[in-house]
Amino acid sequence: MKLEKVKINTEYIKLDQFLKYADIVQSGAEAKYFITENEIKVNGEIVSQRGKKLRSGDKVDINGKLYIIIN
Repeated sequence: MKLEKVKINTEYIKLDQFLKYADIVQSGAEAKYFITENEIKVNGEIVSQRGKKLRSGDKVDINGKLYIIIN
């Protein structure tokens, strides 16, 4: 499975911000809806909090597509 790298320039990025940054959604409102309607796993655990902090090294699985946070 391909792992897409997402580079951040801060200590962390919140899940809803990540979705916009990675061009998965276009707005915060869309991110909120997307999080409730899709299975999102961070490091293997299902998350539903849009404020979940993602840090360098975290792996995000969105409907089978994998991302890794790097800085």
